[in-house]
Amino acid sequence: MIKILFSLFVLGVFGLVTSSVFAGMVFAGVARFLRSRRRRPARVYLPAVSLLKPLHGAEPELDEHLSTFFEQDYPEYEILFCARDREDQGVQIAREVAQRYPHIPVQFLFVDGPTHVNAKVSSLQRMEAAAAYDLFVISDSDVRVTPGYLRAVVADFADPAVGASTCLYRGIAKQGFWAQLEASGMSVEMTSGVMAASVMEEMRFLLGPTMSMRRECVRGIGGFATLGDYCSDDFLLGREIAGLGYKVVLSGHVIDHIVLNQSFTTSIKHQVRWMKSTRFSRPKGHFGTGLTFSVPFGLLAGAAALALGHPLAGVGLVAYGILNRMLLAGVVAGLVVEDGALLRTMMLYPLRDLMGFFFWAASYTSGTILWRGRVYRLGASGLMQPAGE
Repeated sequence: MIKILFSLFVLGVFGLVTSSVFAGMVFAGVARFLRSRRRRPARVYLPAVSLLKPLHGAEPELDEHLSTFFEQDYPEYEILFCARDREDQGVQIAREVAQRYPHIPVQFLFVDGPTHVNAKVSSLQRMEAAAAYDLFVISDSDVRVTPGYLRAVVADFADPAVGASTCLYRGIAKQGFWAQLEASGMSVEMTSGVMAASVMEEMRFLLGPTMSMRRECVRGIGGFATLGDYCSDDFLLGREIAGLGYKVVLSGHVIDHIVLNQSFTTSIKHQVRWMKSTRFSRPKGHFGTGLTFSVPFGLLAGAAALALGHPLAGVGLVAYGILNRMLLAGVVAGLVVEDGALLRTMMLYPLRDLMGFFFWAASYTSGTILWRGRVYRLGASGLMQPAGE
C-alpha cells in the first residue's frame, strides 16, 4: 500500500512540475504577444471587406450582437447572412437589425439543396460565391465586437504574405454559475493554449469566432467545400492556408464570445464535444494536454502525502496547484484578453482546471459526437461519418 501511495505521490508531483512548465511557456507567450501588440505599426489599410455571418436560429441577445457589426468605423464593407432554412428566426432578426442601418449593404442568402455534415460550411460556400469583395471576415453569431473591430483585424493584410488572421476572445457570461465557469475556460484555457503554442511554432490554425482570409487562399485550398465533413473547420482552414505558404497571424485585437450554455448539462456536453474534436484534429497535442492541468495533480499529490503521514506537505501541494491556476488566470485574463470580471475568473478557474482534466479524460471514452441531433463517428483530422455507416 505504501508503494502505491508513493507512486501516486510521485505522479502528482510530476504533474505539478509539467503544469508549471506549461505555465512558464504561457507566460513567455504572453510576453511575446504583448510586445507584438505594442510594436504593431499603426497601418492605415482599409480594403473593401465582405463580412460573412452564418446564422442558425434566434440566439439570446442576437439583435444586440448583430448590431455591433453594423456600427463599424470602416469605410467600405458589406454583410452577408446565410442560413439553411428560409424561415430561420435568426435571419428574421438580422433583417430587423439591417433596417436600422440602411447605409450598410446587406445580402440575405440561403442554402438550397443538401448541406454538408458541417452545415456552417455550406453557408460559407454560398456566401463566398455571392461576396463582392476579396477579403473575407467570418464571424460567429455569438460574438460581440467594438466599432474598431474591422480596422484591427484587417490591418495585418497590409502584408501581402499574410493569408489569414484570427482573434483571441474573452468569455462573457452575464449570469448563471455554469455559464460563468465555461466563460473562464474560454478566457483562460483556450488563450493559454494559444500562448504556449506561439512559443513552439508559427500559427497554423484559426479560431472560429473570427477568421479573416483572402479569397485567393480559400480557392487555393479547393474552396470551403473541402471542410464540409469536418467538425474542426477553423483548425483545418488555418492549417490548409498555411500549407499554401501564406502566413497565418494572431491579431492583437480581442473580441467578446458570449456563452450560450446556461445549464450544467448543456455546458458539459458542449465542452466534452469540443475536447473530442481536438483529440481527433490534433491527436499528439491533445494527448499532451493532459499534463498541463495543475489542480488535479495537486489534489492527487496532496492526498497521497496526507495518507503517507505528511499533512503539511499535502496541504502545501494542494495550495500550490490552486495558486498556480489562479496566477495563470490572472496573467492571461488580465493582460491578454482583458477580462472585465477578472477577480471572478481567477476564483473560478481552479475549478475549471479540475473539470477540464475530466473533460480531457472523457474525450477518450468514445469516438462519437452528437452534432445537430445526429451521432457521428470521428476519424482523422475530425472527419465526421454517420455512426451507423
